[in-house]
Amino acid sequence: MTHQDHPTKKEMILEIARELAVPRFTPAEVEQIRRQLMARLGAAGKTSADYIAGVLETAGMRIVWSTKADTEGQYEDEFQDLLHFATLEDAEMCMVRLDELLRKFQSEGEQAAAERVLEVARLGRRRAEMIARNHKVDPEKRAEKEEIMQWFKVWLETPDAFFDWLEVRKSSPDFQRRFAKSASADA
Repeated sequence: MTHQDHPTKKEMILEIARELAVPRFTPAEVEQIRRQLMARLGAAGKTSADYIAGVLETAGMRIVWSTKADTEGQYEDEFQDLLHFATLEDAEMCMVRLDELLRKFQSEGEQAAAERVLEVARLGRRRAEMIARNHKVDPEKRAEKEEIMQWFKVWLETPDAFFDWLEVRKSSPDFQRRFAKSASADA
């Protein structure tokens, strides 16, 4: 049982998180976990806050990056719920909502809130990428997450062109060949 003697970095992150016993993780708790990892593992424990947040979220723990009771904070629950994209259809709805929020905040001059939308989208891209690269996940699901990761990437780079691009992408032979079954099952 050498595995138990040497837990993985992810297992250590979750263990430290459970030791903290908090209802949600703010940047302060994530930083605490990051420091604990370095204290326990030395140089091997060096880990980014984004990676730790991703591990916590994937494990179903609640992450709250904004603790302010301003415009950012009032949308935090909405941001949390946005990143549930089990299917391609869910992912498309997620993109629509992110786009609506970004445009709303930009038109209202809410720069911090607009940046938060982009931050949430970057987190979504990283989560999709983590699942796409996890060889324990079903190959079909991995392919979907890889596709979703690409959607986030395109939206983050060119939000104004994204929905036109998505329509073209969804009608492409490659997309139809790879996802016609799951896309029609979602509809």
